[in-house]
Amino acid sequence: MLTLAITLIAAIGFYKYTLIRKGMAEGAKFAPPPTAVTTVVIKSQTWQPVLSAVGSLKAIHGVTVSTDLAGIVSEIAFESGKPVKKGDLLVKLDTQQEEAQVRSAEARLALAKTDLERKRDLIAKKAISESDWDTAQSQLAQMQAAVEEMRALVARKRLTAPFDGLVGIRQISVGQYLNPGAAIVPLQSLDPIFVEFSVPQQNFNSLAVGKKLRLALHGLDAGQFEGEITALNSLVDPSTRNILVQGTVKNPEHMLRPGMFADVEVLLPETSGVLALPSSSISYAPYGDSVFVVREKAGPDGKPVKIVEQQVVQLGPKRGDLVSVTSGLKDGDELVSSGVFRLRPGAPVRVDNSVQPGDDAHPNPPNS
Repeated sequence: MLTLAITLIAAIGFYKYTLIRKGMAEGAKFAPPPTAVTTVVIKSQTWQPVLSAVGSLKAIHGVTVSTDLAGIVSEIAFESGKPVKKGDLLVKLDTQQEEAQVRSAEARLALAKTDLERKRDLIAKKAISESDWDTAQSQLAQMQAAVEEMRALVARKRLTAPFDGLVGIRQISVGQYLNPGAAIVPLQSLDPIFVEFSVPQQNFNSLAVGKKLRLALHGLDAGQFEGEITALNSLVDPSTRNILVQGTVKNPEHMLRPGMFADVEVLLPETSGVLALPSSSISYAPYGDSVFVVREKAGPDGKPVKIVEQQVVQLGPKRGDLVSVTSGLKDGDELVSSGVFRLRPGAPVRVDNSVQPGDDAHPNPPNS
């Protein structure tokens, strides 16, 4: 019985072994279907390198108009949000009392002139002393100064625009009493406009007055704005090791406003021979970024088939949907541009480029 049991177990084991060997042989003959992918052939390009930063817009001339004298607002001569010219009247304070004082001072001045003319004849006839003549001249000068002082006081209650610009929303009303220093309205000069941004000190050699700038604003469908660097700060911030840069940007349509932030690009000299590929073709990993290169080889039936080889690459600067490659590829390589997450080295692929992922250097997706 023991011999019979051992024989039975051996027979069953041999049968299972035969089935496994047969399954392995069938599996070796099975070839997985090729994976459908899209590809792109990389070609050398000429790129305009840029130095990117985030900047803040600032008016070349920007103030909050205020009064240095107390008074009651008698006239508002501007409209909120409208442009004004240098010298345009903005606000007039009540000057009835000051104007009365001007008239009184002018009357005293006229009397002083008349008195001086009388004494001019008397001094010629030596009917008065030299001291009386000097006193009359002094009184005339004092009256003239008093008149000028009162006229200046009246003029200071007429607030005018110190430069061309755009006024904001008024903060006063007619009949309101204003204390000295009370804010009336913001006034900003908008064309041109400053942009200020900071860059690390290691990029200092790439900066120079006159270098061109390019600005773009999130949420503002106005395209890009051109400008140039006009000043570099004389010191580096010791806490961040950044240097402050000031640029001037033309703003004829007043689309740019002080306080906005913008993406700033400093245009550097063009670089040729740049290999750029879509970011969708890159497989990012902690041990190194890689791409799949399409190659051809002979299949089991002798016909050529396409397979992929994984190639580690060194990445450079980005531009929109494109990423430059500094090493690992050569001009003319065909890369998988979508579906890389489904691939493994040596896997067969089927190229279908009827639909391609985006590879725009300056993408502008809707609702962005």
